[in-house]
Amino acid sequence: MEENVRTGRCVVAVDGPSGSGKSTVSRRLAASIGARYLDTGAMYRAITWAVLRSGVDLTDTASVAKVAGEVNLRIGTHPQGYAVTIDGVGVDADIRGTEVTGAVSAVAAVPAVRELLVARQREMIANAGRMVVEGRDIGSVVAPDADLKVFLTASEAARAARRSAEDAADVAATAADLARRDRLDSTRKVNPLAQAPDAVVLDTTELGIDEVVARMRDLLTERGVA
Repeated sequence: MEENVRTGRCVVAVDGPSGSGKSTVSRRLAASIGARYLDTGAMYRAITWAVLRSGVDLTDTASVAKVAGEVNLRIGTHPQGYAVTIDGVGVDADIRGTEVTGAVSAVAAVPAVRELLVARQREMIANAGRMVVEGRDIGSVVAPDADLKVFLTASEAARAARRSAEDAADVAATAADLARRDRLDSTRKVNPLAQAPDAVVLDTTELGIDEVVARMRDLLTERGVA
């Protein structure tokens, strides 16, 4: 893949619930401004995959943390294609499966797991210098000094429709799962899903991907870091 990474610091924090368009928008934005892209959710999913494969009880936080600390997690940062591996094994497809999706909120709520991955994410951001980072707590915890913080949201119906189309799943079942994940992610004790006080809220319900990216680029231009 052709490299198009520019110089000059520019960190964009993109937060929001599942189905709000974070991944697609963040990748497009990163490519358009010559930045790296980091999907922090994929990191939590990869650790979840490793935990499930190890067979430890998800409620045994010490064991979950032990697995997280021992595996070798690697994730690419190219916006047009990146690989996720655990101990050299490619897990890109597996971490998007229903088993991992059903367990990731529980694993992500373990304080030691969050501490480990937040430290790794901050290191990656510092090394990249120019990066679009998406997740649940980027603007509030991971990169509180980001040049631009955006909180993407959308109606529950729109989010369910998008996610069910991606996964070829039943809309009603998808809506119920999104509601479950929203509840878990928003109420966990450590680094819950939250809108940073200085984040710009963009409702993507009626907006196309290109429109959202254009608005974010305008915001970067206003800040002089596009």
